[in-house]
Amino acid sequence: MPPIHLTTFFSPLLLKDNSLLLYFLFFFCAATLANTPINQDKTGKNKTTNTYETYGVHNDLGCNEQNGFCLAPRARNAPNNPILPLEWISDWIMFRVKQNYKDNPPPYTNPPSTLQPEDYTVSYGTTFYDANYLPLHGDGIGAMMTHYDNYCLPIFPIENNNYTCSIISLGNKTYFITYPHNRPQLMPTCCLFSPYHHAMRPDFVKYLNYDFLRSKHLNHSILAYSRQQLTLHGQVLFGFAFHKAVSPDAFNTPGYQHPHSFFFSGDYNTANAPIVSQNYTSFRVEKPNPAHTWERVSRMCPAVPKPCQLFNYSNLLKTNNNQLKILPAGSGWDQIKSEKN
Repeated sequence: MPPIHLTTFFSPLLLKDNSLLLYFLFFFCAATLANTPINQDKTGKNKTTNTYETYGVHNDLGCNEQNGFCLAPRARNAPNNPILPLEWISDWIMFRVKQNYKDNPPPYTNPPSTLQPEDYTVSYGTTFYDANYLPLHGDGIGAMMTHYDNYCLPIFPIENNNYTCSIISLGNKTYFITYPHNRPQLMPTCCLFSPYHHAMRPDFVKYLNYDFLRSKHLNHSILAYSRQQLTLHGQVLFGFAFHKAVSPDAFNTPGYQHPHSFFFSGDYNTANAPIVSQNYTSFRVEKPNPAHTWERVSRMCPAVPKPCQLFNYSNLLKTNNNQLKILPAGSGWDQIKSEKN
């Protein structure tokens, strides 16, 4: 079909009334712009507010043929990838490492034997996971809630993280929830952390590099996997370690490789958390109770939560107090770009 030229289509109108032609041209252009994505990644997916590339772990933004769809290469002699159970719960202890981490990187023992007590702070929490959960909103599959008790996830530029928070992924949507007993100033009860950030899949390790050097930690008893990237905010580390040995858990399930720890870069300026490690203490196969986990979203969040402002929360707080100040670069988790392997 040959192209249709606007001047041909509107020629009768042009002869009769130029103002009418201008109206239709304006309407046509407005409609075209309204249906044109403002920004897309290399896969053609629309980038909207609060969407972050995650090396393929929590979404496929930035993953394409040029970078092997974010899959990490494996040497022939590399161990087989560990797989998470489809349903599990685990308490954990979190170490916020403030100093001496460059010469003593994670994974760490519990407590870290290579650090001194003054090098880190300690807090606690629990993670709940169900790979097959179907959310009511129908967007995606899987659910995960990470609950931080009295000390929230320190990847945001927030100086005082002494508050309780929960990060809940339902399908492709992830929500950030706080609680009235210690909620920070201006922090909402619930906000949408991201519209495209699902729980990690059971086989998520395929997106991380097998880390031979870190696997030597703990007397070679673990398998460590990681990705690191230099951003404008500094070096961003995402790492996960599994026990090398297969073992059952307290419920006499068939043996499997239990997760050991999740270690990552925090906000190294405002939150003073350059390295963070969540060491699992009671990992077990168990189906989470929706009433105690996923249903917090329907109870505590509005039907359409506003996007979170966590990566610039401190700037918002200072602006509200008439103390506008540009803070130094933080964790860099909002700056990751998937690269060619």
